[in-house]
Amino acid sequence: FRSTHGMMSFICLDADSHRLIALLGDRFNRTIKNFFIAHYSLADRTRVQTVTMDMNAAYQTIIHEVFPKAQVVIDRFHIIQLAARALDQVRVQALKQLDDKHSRPYKIMKTNWRLFHQTAPDAKHKQFLFGLNEYVTQQEAIDIALDTEPKLKQTYETYLALHDALMVKKHPAELANLLATYEPNGTAMDMTIATLKRHKVAVLAAVTSPYSNGPIEGVNRLIKSLKRSCFGFKNQLNFFKRIYQITA
Repeated sequence: FRSTHGMMSFICLDADSHRLIALLGDRFNRTIKNFFIAHYSLADRTRVQTVTMDMNAAYQTIIHEVFPKAQVVIDRFHIIQLAARALDQVRVQALKQLDDKHSRPYKIMKTNWRLFHQTAPDAKHKQFLFGLNEYVTQQEAIDIALDTEPKLKQTYETYLALHDALMVKKHPAELANLLATYEPNGTAMDMTIATLKRHKVAVLAAVTSPYSNGPIEGVNRLIKSLKRSCFGFKNQLNFFKRIYQITA
């Protein structure tokens, strides 16, 4: 079972077959709860083992009412995305505080911002970086910026540590330790870590879970493409029928 709250409606897929299970016109808790209770017996719903979702899903509060035995799993890609947004906010804040708009750190943070999302930057091969207009390795460029901005450096290191624990080592204890030992520094990453702590059980479950919201994001892309190509539908029912057709 996977769920999303895209396009102000509710979509869920079977986690193994990726088959579209339900497409509801709204994402109110009452609508979702009533649908599953009306269409599936308690025995069927008890057999659901996991529900994978993002942290913005308001219907987390009803999951265990509908699926008594299910483990809630926060989508790991959503976790990384949340940390990446915090990193970008801290980088932009650092840019605003730099007086010299022609300095090397400013040029790197402004023009080559994608480098900071590299989880394994190249430290061996020099390349010409536009904006900086120098030949440097990716790691050298990152270090130039981080050496002048301590808060950005701490945020970047936290981002890398989160990615490593969640996507590479896949060790719940390491992620739990990272959340427990994080030292707030007055940046956007503080809020990200606080959010992860608030959803700690579901976040740690993401480390070892084989499931993600990848397939459902694929369905969302199909839906967006459908909306562009059809230039709208007469009513929602026709729209939903077309979605069922393209995802069959």
